[in-house]
Amino acid sequence: MKLTVNDLFLLSQCAISAAYQAGRLIAEKSYHPITVNTKQGGGSLASQVVTEVDHLSQDIILQILLPTCERFDLALLSEERPDNRQRLEKDYFWCIDPLDGTLPFIESIPGYAVSIALVSRDGEAHLGVIYDPVEQTLYHAIKGHGAFCNSKPLKLKTIAPASDQKLTFITDRSFADFPLFDTVRAELNVIALDLGYAGSTLLLQGGAAMNACLVLEKPAACYFKFPKIQPGGGSVWDYAATACLFHEAGAIACDIAGNPLPLNGPDSTFMNHCGVVYASHLGLAERIINLYAQLKAN
Repeated sequence: MKLTVNDLFLLSQCAISAAYQAGRLIAEKSYHPITVNTKQGGGSLASQVVTEVDHLSQDIILQILLPTCERFDLALLSEERPDNRQRLEKDYFWCIDPLDGTLPFIESIPGYAVSIALVSRDGEAHLGVIYDPVEQTLYHAIKGHGAFCNSKPLKLKTIAPASDQKLTFITDRSFADFPLFDTVRAELNVIALDLGYAGSTLLLQGGAAMNACLVLEKPAACYFKFPKIQPGGGSVWDYAATACLFHEAGAIACDIAGNPLPLNGPDSTFMNHCGVVYASHLGLAERIINLYAQLKAN
């Protein structure tokens, strides 16, 4: 079933409502003790922890979105449910992370959000909704119809590089264990200086969704994750919503080779094999892509 523009707008409102309601629950639960468990996931702690709030948030989202699956013949992929692989058969599927950034949530620090996307079978995000329950900020995008922050058009802050301004790089905390961490940090500083900035700031923090959204809030920034052999490196539900948001905002969201993010891989939902680059402009993305190519060659 091919969706019309009106269908997409209706489904975006459903996703926004679901994100708001789940976000309110997450905000309320952030003031109370929570039960933390572990699950099979990637190689990092962030991919292995799960709480009762993840499941409660998912329940709220599914109450709203499951009826749309029947009406519009949609598949569904959500982090805390088994992948039934209908996403490979239906024309579209909901892609849900009910609590992206569970580890920051457990630690009571910002960096967590609700993330909901609608992805086509060929792996293109048509809707993206991100809700930050800490700042009560809603980002959403509809393919071909723009990106928005709290219902206002989202436009990138584009200013010329300044010699007194630092370029911001963002990645996950697990990157501190990268064997060439010190080399990469030095090279990021070189990139910043080459582009006309005073140097670089490297932030190791947060969940994937809020790390990406932080790029949109800064005049020049980049969120990246290098590929790795081990399963993990984020999953489809970590990147689908922000991929739509970035494309509609005129920013860059791609894999480490500069290709579109593979948001519906046949073998796994993990994306450790491809890495990600979210950048405020193409020149910055290309420098990160080239940096990884050089590291790999050496």
